[in-house]
Amino acid sequence: MREPLEQLSHEIGYQFSDWRLLERALTHRSAGSSNNERLEFLGDAILGFIIAEVLYKRFPLLDEGQLSRLRASLVKRESLAEIARQQRVGAYLSLGAGEQRSGGHSRTSILADAVEALLGAVYLDGGYDSARQVTIDLFVARLDALPPEGQDKDPKTRLQEYLQAQKLPLPTYTILGISGSQHDQRFRVACRVEGAELESSGEGSSRRRAEQASAVQLLRQFEGN
Repeated sequence: MREPLEQLSHEIGYQFSDWRLLERALTHRSAGSSNNERLEFLGDAILGFIIAEVLYKRFPLLDEGQLSRLRASLVKRESLAEIARQQRVGAYLSLGAGEQRSGGHSRTSILADAVEALLGAVYLDGGYDSARQVTIDLFVARLDALPPEGQDKDPKTRLQEYLQAQKLPLPTYTILGISGSQHDQRFRVACRVEGAELESSGEGSSRRRAEQASAVQLLRQFEGN
């Protein structure tokens, strides 16, 4: 197994001293008791800290809530699984027979856990600086794609701040209707500002998303005036 491990090590830009750590990081619990669950636990904490540190330094004007939203968007399971697919991590995983038959090599949860375990292994093998560099290398495209400082606010927040700046009342949101089945509902919501002759509506798969969509439409109307 050493040769494929060396290939993955090369792809992530880190040379392991203890190859057993890397092997364990790639071993799912279905393959045995010596698996990656503990490394996943460690890697999750390390990843969260490193991304928090990078965001804290990169965006000095953002508040705690904004930083937390950015971090959550970067370290969510889907993002980690996408990184795993880009690095072909699934090809190196050791899975039990059942997981192999059910497509475990491409399952989002397994891939995301493997990335966290991989970072935990790098940390134990090479220390914080090594883990930080590997993390930044893996996330560089996503970090560079983040919106400019202050532009990550959701539409409802932007609309509220705009209205406050214009000394207008805060908006009210009203559900106009709900359609679809119980498991595939569509919400339609109206957004209105008392005292302004403007009103908008939006649709979404949840009330919150419909409210966001209606806020976007009302912002566009204000900007067009």
